[in-house]
Amino acid sequence: MPQGDLLQGEQPAILDRALFDAVQARLNEQVTNHKAKWMKSEALLTGRIFDDRGNGMTPSHARRGNVKYRYYLSSNLLQGTAERAGSVRRVPATDVESLVIKSVREHLKPSQPIDDRSLICTRVARVEVQPKQLVIHLTEEPKGTANRKKTRAIGVIHVPWQKTPSTRRREILLPEGMPPQHARPIRSRATLVAAIARGRRWLDELTTDPSITTESIAKREDCSIRKVNMTISLAFLAPNLVIAAIDGRLPHGMGVARLTDLPAEWSRQHELLHLSSH
Repeated sequence: MPQGDLLQGEQPAILDRALFDAVQARLNEQVTNHKAKWMKSEALLTGRIFDDRGNGMTPSHARRGNVKYRYYLSSNLLQGTAERAGSVRRVPATDVESLVIKSVREHLKPSQPIDDRSLICTRVARVEVQPKQLVIHLTEEPKGTANRKKTRAIGVIHVPWQKTPSTRRREILLPEGMPPQHARPIRSRATLVAAIARGRRWLDELTTDPSITTESIAKREDCSIRKVNMTISLAFLAPNLVIAAIDGRLPHGMGVARLTDLPAEWSRQHELLHLSSH
């Protein structure tokens, strides 16, 4: 039989042709939508950046005023398994993207003009974030196809890199009239108090307006549903713990992240914080 000939199968079809074609069309639509979403995204390394334990890193961002700060976070942080994350859990997106693009251009020296997004799409297979370097895996230039599965790795670039330590000044606030040596303040307690107020406001919205959901709050606030749920959990802090937060009398280092992990029972909250319930 000549190679490439197609024969009529003798076994009965598992799916009828119309259903098969409909499923294929839906799958192709999903692929197209995914590609379109990626093309519009600011995060050029989505699906290609990993920490040094092999975990994918997910685009994220924060806002301060009108300024937007983009990051890549180890996916384990979002899944609540931070202990499985790599050495570097969060990196500034713009800095890493710029370094990857610059390094790849210098290494490959493209003979034809190519924009940054297309360069990443066609020539970068994987970027691994390590404490002192980025490891960039390159692919061969595709021949007449944009399908990355038909490309193969052709080399690795080791780029020196180190995460810039935060230099943001953190103010320690003390209760009025309390000597520093007697106080155990938290840093920037105003941030915690604001988060508690936000959690109470969101909880009130959920309980008074049937049209409000955690999903709608997350969309409105431009954050994740998980962030909404964690913030709302602060609304269940014991009243005297809220007062302690305002006065700066919580144990040192007890900020938003730690308090969102507390159980709902007030007695257990006091027990875990080693504070009196009075």
